[in-house]
Amino acid sequence: MVSPTRYCIKKNQESNEDSLSKEKSRPISSQKKYSKVMPEGSVKILLIEDNLAEARLLQEFLKEAQFRQFSLVHVKRLRDALQEIAQARAISIPYDVILLDLTLPDSQGLASLGPLMKQAPSLPIVVLTNTNDDELAIEAVRQGAQDYLVKRQVKGKMLVRSLRYAIERKHAAVALRQENQALESQVQEQTAELVRAKEVNQRKAEFVSMLSHDFRNPLNTILLCSGLLQDKEEQLPKEKKLVHLRLIRSAIKNMAQLLDEVSLISKADSGKLLCQPTRLDLKRFCHQLVEELQISSKNKHQLVFTTQGELREALWDERLLRHIFSNLLTNAIKYSPTGGTVLFELIAQTECVIFRIQDQGMGIPPEEQPQLFEPFHRASNVGTIPGSGLGLAIVKECVDAHGGDISLKSQLGEGTTFTVSLPY
Repeated sequence: MVSPTRYCIKKNQESNEDSLSKEKSRPISSQKKYSKVMPEGSVKILLIEDNLAEARLLQEFLKEAQFRQFSLVHVKRLRDALQEIAQARAISIPYDVILLDLTLPDSQGLASLGPLMKQAPSLPIVVLTNTNDDELAIEAVRQGAQDYLVKRQVKGKMLVRSLRYAIERKHAAVALRQENQALESQVQEQTAELVRAKEVNQRKAEFVSMLSHDFRNPLNTILLCSGLLQDKEEQLPKEKKLVHLRLIRSAIKNMAQLLDEVSLISKADSGKLLCQPTRLDLKRFCHQLVEELQISSKNKHQLVFTTQGELREALWDERLLRHIFSNLLTNAIKYSPTGGTVLFELIAQTECVIFRIQDQGMGIPPEEQPQLFEPFHRASNVGTIPGSGLGLAIVKECVDAHGGDISLKSQLGEGTTFTVSLPY
């Protein structure tokens, strides 16, 4: 790049030819050198003009108009101007305004505007031309120029006014654009919050409906069985009485579990869900849980429990662990085909224990996986399989209370794997 010609003029101060010649052709090599030529607080002007005489004339106009302290750098080609802008920005001394001639050796007409605006979108540009063409002037402004000056009509005060207005207009436009972007961002955030609130309210309404339905079923069972035991106690054989009593006990257990889930979510929302660890044989606990679920599933699924590594002695909250793994294993059984295999792995590591639950079920749609741990959310492909939409939300809250992490991998038609990491 040809070294740009630099002029530094202070208000009410004349510079002779000797001082000007000393400041010509100084290359930018550091911020320190640059600051000698471009004083702090001055208006920094980049003039792109291939005619040296016209460049000097414009510089004289600025002096005669007693423009406030300014620094003018002159380059003859568009490519030199782009390099100059980049170098000035690199050392954090950007230009304030560009004076652009529309007839350059390497660019003609308004074609120069695009590269300059791409390089420095916030830098105001004043176009200089020999042609008094109103349509060209309007088009220049449409494409981003702040003003349009005909060279033979330019005078000192006109040039200074144009530069000042161009800088102020550009600053105002940039500030307005930033405000608009900030407002758009706020509107988007508020809209997203409203959408989320609407979704939560909708899910709460759905949950109340499901809760009512889930309570009604066991209540109906209790009423029916207790009525039969009361009205036909003498006619019913002992086996039938025992069946009705087991149905009543099961219904009560389901209602108690549902109330427990609602209570746990409420505690988590209010920050009252605490981890209260005690000594626990983790391997034995997991083995017993698998046996219980194997019996409750009536052996329709095969549950396989395996362990890896040596477990360190540690403290765990058995209540939270039961919520975590009973929900994950129950879901794996619920959403797997009859006869399917559910794998439950316990992997002991140095700083944590990894639990992996893998099923061969229907899988979870990819677009719904990020919302899966939200309360009341259920995947769209569960069909008529019953559920409250609280299980995985409870799992996430219990994992968080333990200071752990949970993640999932799922593919439709092939199954889902949940991985829980809990620190010692």
